Amino acid sequence: MTPVSRYAASSRRLHWLTVLLLLVIIPVGIWIAFFEPADEAFKMRLYNVHESLGVLVFVLVLIRIVNRRLNPPPPLPGDMPAWMRYVAHANHIGLYALLVLMPVIGFLATNAWGFPLSLFNVLPIPSPLGKDEVLAKVLSLLHLCGAIALGLLILGHLAGVVHHTFIRRDGLLRRML
Repeated sequence: MTPVSRYAASSRRLHWLTVLLLLVIIPVGIWIAFFEPADEAFKMRLYNVHESLGVLVFVLVLIRIVNRRLNPPPPLPGDMPAWMRYVAHANHIGLYALLVLMPVIGFLATNAWGFPLSLFNVLPIPSPLGKDEVLAKVLSLLHLCGAIALGLLILGHLAGVVHHTFIRRDGLLRRML
């Protein structure tokens, strides 16, 4: 097993905090989209949790991008094939891009449906859009497509973790622990 250097402590903490938030956001989003609660008040609470945590992820990912510039990731193992490096890099770019875009698109879709966002029902966030059902449908579809793409990228990321841990056994997972 090749020794590997670790990500900076700040990078590791921000990564795992993002994971924890996504472990709530994703199931709540699926619940809302596919198993819509009949109780209107409960449904609105779920939307607020999903949207509020989405705002936190947006801010957190912006912080992660700055942190990544200040604390570059450790190098990948030297014996890692070029195609694998490319896939890992593309996956990370896709994850970062969608983790920034998804909250923005979701927020705009919510506004276009005519619902203002109040962060955790405490801090109102100004709506940049007025109610527009046609735009809301387009943004909602984009949000759904982005959610599917994000899910696929996360699965790819996890597949990489499994591959490096159990097949290559190169200790790459330890960089983030």
